Amino acid sequence: MKVPVTLIGSRVERTSFDQQVRLNLCALDPDEGYRLDAELVLEAPFLFRDAAGEWHELDPGTGVRLAPVLALYGQSVAAVDVRDRGVLVIDFQDGAGLWIGPDPQFESWHLTGHGVASLMVGPGGEDGWDR
Repeated sequence: MKVPVTLIGSRVERTSFDQQVRLNLCALDPDEGYRLDAELVLEAPFLFRDAAGEWHELDPGTGVRLAPVLALYGQSVAAVDVRDRGVLVIDFQDGAGLWIGPDPQFESWHLTGHGVASLMVGPGGEDGWDR
């Protein structure tokens, strides 16, 4: 599987919460409209680093405790990587970041949409990431 580097330069256009955390990421091509329109869904506990550098341990489905993630609205992706077993690491232009590792029993994250390959990290994680 390939690391979704096409997310670099995209912008968080929407955040939503329920039993999952959803980020809609979009990027425009000046000549052709949207080059990327993707949804990243987090389904397992994750770490969020705010722009001030403070880390927050967050869990989907916890309502108001997810408020720090709202600061991602309007932020652009500066870097993305997938590490051992499917650990997703995203850094944003303002210094914020996400880190979500594999869950031993459940799907931890998935990515779908236009301009990205569909990816999913299932129970226990996934090996074989190409950078």
